[in-house]
Amino acid sequence: MTATRFLTGITTSGTPHLGNYVGSIRPSVRASLAANVESFYFLADYHALIKTEDPARVQRSTLEIAASWLASGLNPERVTFYRQSDIPEIPELCWFLTCVTGKGVLNRAHAYKAAVDKNQAAGQDPDADVNAGLFMYPVLMGADILMFNAQHVPVGRDQVQHIEMARDMANSFNHRYGAHFVLPQAAIEESVATLPGLDGRKMSKSYDNTIPLFSSKDQLRKLIAGIVTDSRPPGEAKDTEGSALFQIYQAFATAEETQAFKAAFADGIAWGDAKHALLERIDQEMAPMRASYEDLISAPERIEQVLLNGAEKARAIASPFMADLRHAVGLRKLHANAKPSKAKSEKVARASFKQYREKDGLFYFKFVAADGEVLMQSMGFESPKIAGQSIALLQQGGGTALAQVATQLAPWTSAAQEQRATAALDQWAQEASAA
Repeated sequence: MTATRFLTGITTSGTPHLGNYVGSIRPSVRASLAANVESFYFLADYHALIKTEDPARVQRSTLEIAASWLASGLNPERVTFYRQSDIPEIPELCWFLTCVTGKGVLNRAHAYKAAVDKNQAAGQDPDADVNAGLFMYPVLMGADILMFNAQHVPVGRDQVQHIEMARDMANSFNHRYGAHFVLPQAAIEESVATLPGLDGRKMSKSYDNTIPLFSSKDQLRKLIAGIVTDSRPPGEAKDTEGSALFQIYQAFATAEETQAFKAAFADGIAWGDAKHALLERIDQEMAPMRASYEDLISAPERIEQVLLNGAEKARAIASPFMADLRHAVGLRKLHANAKPSKAKSEKVARASFKQYREKDGLFYFKFVAADGEVLMQSMGFESPKIAGQSIALLQQGGGTALAQVATQLAPWTSAAQEQRATAALDQWAQEASAA
């Protein structure tokens, strides 16, 4: 069974907070431990440049977030853990996707629309102080996801639109240049998709309403004391709906603990007691990780090496994939398409791969000669990505790769068909090597 790819990133624009932990870090670490999962985690430092102009903050945030991942149990030997800016193929892919994405799609992005609406409400030019980075944010996010053909991307509900946009980009590229990308899906943990901050709005570095992830217990106590509540006195029933305090507690508690806390709200628990309960529940989970975090923060050179090792693993995937995409869009060496010599023209005519989906929901490919004869027919695959991997293997290895994919092919109708297919594959591989 082929592993499912799982990818997530955190923008390095500030100190990681509880919202990052429950919405991204914790579910991602859990997913990385599951069988048959291939996990990719990255530090989104390119994205940080959209949000902050403070270089020291970007650097410090990168260190803190990397340490937070590792302290929370992320095993860099088991996953691919990297810094976005260490993968030059990502901005190149971003440009490819830019060229197949309609401006109208980006006009509808929530962050851009919010900026425009704010300017219009203030009587300013709609694009006042809106940089191109903000406008193009969804395309860069699409490149992050599609670079590794991630199938599941954990996001908050407010980020689902970006996954839908990445799907649109993948479809647009596949329609023009052939099936190269799988269509990603958003993975949302419903109860904690968006964690509220101290003021009830979404917990965000932009709002300065966060609870830093590895705050000391004393710091936690002070911050939790500042969570906005209503003025209902002890003994009066309190609503859990819309309560930031209750929602944060729920993100850390078991189902049984949540029900008990809900009952306490109904019984009129005092806000001070409710905040103390929240403090103890958060500290129960975070305290064991704090020592590990402090050790990591004090050894930045150790984290740097972990990230460089992760980048090497990531580029082992990204570099050959980007080479395929460059070839697909026509960025090729000029002699690759030169007219064949007379000697070469006597070789087998250039065949082509055709990839398609049948009514059974499976994906297939066939290798068709220039004269229309089907030289090779595949069996069904669960995804176009798997089919594409077999095609790539044949394109690069030529006839010698047939043995590696033999179980994925329909039986030959004759020895002549197999011989002709082998010769055509060898020609394909030779031309690809020349390119």
